[in-house]
Amino acid sequence: MSEQQSDRPEPPELSGVDLARQALVAAKEQARARGAAAQQKKQARRGGLRSGARADGRDPLPLGAAINRLITERGWETPAAVGGVMGRWPQLVGPEVAQHCEPQRYDEDARVLTVQCDSTAWATQLRLLAPQLVARLNEDLGHGTVKMLKVLGPGGPARRYGALRAPGSKGPGDTYG
Repeated sequence: MSEQQSDRPEPPELSGVDLARQALVAAKEQARARGAAAQQKKQARRGGLRSGARADGRDPLPLGAAINRLITERGWETPAAVGGVMGRWPQLVGPEVAQHCEPQRYDEDARVLTVQCDSTAWATQLRLLAPQLVARLNEDLGHGTVKMLKVLGPGGPARRYGALRAPGSKGPGDTYG
């Protein structure tokens, strides 16, 4: 065993300057530890964290950032995106189609967007364009957000019930939709 000890190089003896450096590093670490402990003790006496010069989670946010954070925390990304589509409908489908067809509702569970048209001709046209429109919406919202486009024709006039109504006849309402 004495041979193994002699094979190891002996650590060099530290001079006065090196000893002073080591002592300084050790003193700084001890001071840092004491300062952190004192800071924690002071915060506990004050009742918790206080605002400081650096940014933290309690600082005010710009309105857009606060809304985005709320949407993310609540899991409202898809409904908010679909709501944005309803607001940008003319840019997505073009002004001519937007003039005759408008989105009514979005079923998040079935992922179906319901659109109502002002004439049966436009409803037929939109049914033919549905695959391209669904692809365009999913490109904008994220894949799989809209699986189907449900196209409704015009609502037609309100049905009237009364003494002058012939039984069994629906009237002009039966030609719509």
